[in-house]
Amino acid sequence: MIEQKILKLRENRQRAKLGGGQDRIDAQHAKGKYTARERVEMLLDPGSFEEFDIFVKHRSHDFGLEKTRIAGDGVICGFGTVNSRQVFVFSQDFTVFGGSLSETFAKKICKVMDAAIKVGAPVIGLNDSGGARIQEGVLSLAGYADIFLRNTLASGVVPQISAILGPCAGGAVYSPAITDFTIMNKGSYMFITGPKVVKSVTGEDIDTENLGGAMVHASKSGATHLVADSEEETIELVKVLLSYLPQNNLGEPPIYATNDPISRNEIDLNSIVPDDPNKPYDMKNLISLVVDDKNFLEIQRLYAPNIITAFARLNGRSVGIVANQPKYLAGVLDINASRKAARFVRFCDAFNIPILTFVDVPGVLPGSGQEHNGIIIHGAKLLFAYAEATVPKVTVITRKAYGGAYDVMASKHLRADINYAWPQAEIAVMGARGAVEVLYGKQIKDAENPAAEADRLTKDYEEQFMNPYLAAEHGYLDDIIEPDKTRFRLIRALEMLSTKRDVNPPKKHGNIPL
Repeated sequence: MIEQKILKLRENRQRAKLGGGQDRIDAQHAKGKYTARERVEMLLDPGSFEEFDIFVKHRSHDFGLEKTRIAGDGVICGFGTVNSRQVFVFSQDFTVFGGSLSETFAKKICKVMDAAIKVGAPVIGLNDSGGARIQEGVLSLAGYADIFLRNTLASGVVPQISAILGPCAGGAVYSPAITDFTIMNKGSYMFITGPKVVKSVTGEDIDTENLGGAMVHASKSGATHLVADSEEETIELVKVLLSYLPQNNLGEPPIYATNDPISRNEIDLNSIVPDDPNKPYDMKNLISLVVDDKNFLEIQRLYAPNIITAFARLNGRSVGIVANQPKYLAGVLDINASRKAARFVRFCDAFNIPILTFVDVPGVLPGSGQEHNGIIIHGAKLLFAYAEATVPKVTVITRKAYGGAYDVMASKHLRADINYAWPQAEIAVMGARGAVEVLYGKQIKDAENPAAEADRLTKDYEEQFMNPYLAAEHGYLDDIIEPDKTRFRLIRALEMLSTKRDVNPPKKHGNIPL
């Protein structure tokens, strides 16, 4: 008797694993896409997946839905391991009602997220859905809101990663937007309203790719953090990203063994910054010369490229890197760069990842466009994020640190723990020429040779003030270091700070200028 029941259980389980059936699986494959279950298998360590609610079915009896009740109801949920570390996962199944979200679909996802918060493990969402199941009306809308609530409660408690592997439209996009990182596969898309609605309301004629494709969100909206060329690459990026992160906000990031010597000196660092203060260089080359194995994972590479955000390791320990990029807009701070860096700093702070800042910033981007669109507010976000952060913070000024941007970029005054500068660093209110014009304007105007007098005064100002020694005299720099020894000094600083404990005043939460 029991053997027959076990046999029936196995048959039911095998049927449930087919989702919408073999024909729809074949249609998914014909589009060059994997099924939801194949994606889970690709992500997790072999044999580690434990599934929840495989037999759950929807409860709707309207519009003929009662005639099609498929076990699993369009989403695969459970837990497993990635590189032997526990994670929770949900994977939307496009073969079942186009992956549309129903009441029970949402409850399954909420169960996974609740469990992840309880045990303290990352949540990974594999998104491929046509949106709300319209036939269920407000029940599907309520389901989305239930998920959004879990996203919010989990924020800062466990890492949340969203992979977009197909359509993600309407209310569904808010969940990835709340999560910590979004990875889009080329060919996938996200938008609130689709091309047809846009055209009917505004008259604008635009296709899906240009409205909400991966490259649009990577370069224009900033809504995605990483872009992959294939589903395999998307899943691999999830794994790589996880390798830098702790399990939860009470844990520490994993430490990986490295053969890269702590004392590796890079003589190229001594010449990487041009003698001409107005000549650009690639900050990514500098970063690669400092970090373990010259390898780092850049986040939001195509968005606001005048600032770099990345994960790397120093002596096997994860660090979050924020760096001005002189190659773009001279590394100036603008609205998008400030927003990008602020959110990254806050993520690192929430999950105990030390923050390493490389500074080469001529100031804040001027202009009415920036002012009218809120550079004051957005710039304050980055200042707030650095000031609020209690994780170890180490700063290196490589060349320019001018004006208010000096303050904002993890200065000693915002509780940075260790602040270094290279010998050629220039810390000042503004560039020498501008300062001289303000300070000696009348003297220059009255001079027999105004141009020559301006050049003389500029040179004198540079020698007296455009150097790191005045800041070092006041203790605003802990040391002025030789560039080629930067890796060694950073590792020693971070090792010293590994037991750092710092707290903010008791409060419900701060009021960051949103």
